[in-house]
Amino acid sequence: MNRVFVLGNGQSRLGIDLKELRKHGKIYGCNAIYRTNPDDIDVLVGVDQGIMHEMYHSGICEKLPTYFRNWSKVPVDLYESMIKAGATDEDLKLAKEEGAFYENERVKDCKEFVMHGSSVAGVAHVVRNEKTKGRRFVQQKSIKISWLKPGNKSKCLNDINDFKDKGWAAGPTAAYVSCLLEKPDEVYLIGMDLNSTTGKVNNIFAGTPNYVLKDHAPTPSVNWVQQLKETFFDFSGKDKHKRVMFYKVQNSIRGGDPVNRVVPEWTDHKGNLDYVSFDELYKRLGI
Repeated sequence: MNRVFVLGNGQSRLGIDLKELRKHGKIYGCNAIYRTNPDDIDVLVGVDQGIMHEMYHSGICEKLPTYFRNWSKVPVDLYESMIKAGATDEDLKLAKEEGAFYENERVKDCKEFVMHGSSVAGVAHVVRNEKTKGRRFVQQKSIKISWLKPGNKSKCLNDINDFKDKGWAAGPTAAYVSCLLEKPDEVYLIGMDLNSTTGKVNNIFAGTPNYVLKDHAPTPSVNWVQQLKETFFDFSGKDKHKRVMFYKVQNSIRGGDPVNRVVPEWTDHKGNLDYVSFDELYKRLGI
C-alpha cells in the first residue's frame, strides 16, 4: 500500500508522533513545520514569499526536497542589474538602512539567487515620502533574497511534470503535488482543520514570523475547501490521473463543530473521500 500523509498546520495535529507516522508512508509538510519537525518530514511545500525565503535561509532546502511558488533561479551575474533597476546608489543605500532587505549569506560558490518583493526604487520612494510626513518607514524585509548553495533541493512548483501552479494555498497544493509525485493509493489529510472552534485563527504557528497574530480572526476556508474538492475530482480515476483514496483525519468523524464535521461542499465527491478519527488511523497503522 503506497500511502502519503499531508500535514496542514491546524491545531488538531498537535501531539501526533510524526516519527512513528513516517514509518507508514511519506510525509508532506507545509511552511513552518520545518521549525518543529525538521527530521520528520520528506517533502516541504511553501507558497508565500516570506515563509519561502525563511525556509530557504534555515538550511532545510539543503536536506529536503522543497517546492516553492514562482521560485525562479537567476544567475548571480544579473544581480546588480536587477537590484538597481530604476534605482540610484542612494536609493540602494536608503533601502538597506531602513531594513528593507531580507537575505541570507552569499557563499563563495553561489551561482544563483531568487528574489521577490518590492523594488529598491519603490522602497526608496516610499521611505522618502513617509519621512516628509514625519512618519517612519516600517515595511521591513520587503525585498527578499535567497542566495542559493550549489546542490540545494529547492524547486519551483511549475517544474513538476504535468503540473501547473494555480495559486492555491500550501495545504491543497501539497496534497495535489503528493499525488503527482508519489502516485499513492491513499492520502491522509492531517491538520487540515479548515475552520476554527475558538473564533480565532486556527494555526499552530500563529503569532510567529510570517504568520498572523494569535488573536486574528479565523481564515475563511472557502478557497481551501474548493481547492481540495478539485484535487479529489482530478484524482478520482475519471481523468488521466490514477484514482487516489483521500481520508480527512479528525478528532471526531461526525462531530458537530466546524472542525470535526462532514464538509458539506464535498458531499458530491466521486467516492474517493472518507473521514477517519485519529484513533481509527492509529488502529489501521498498528500504532
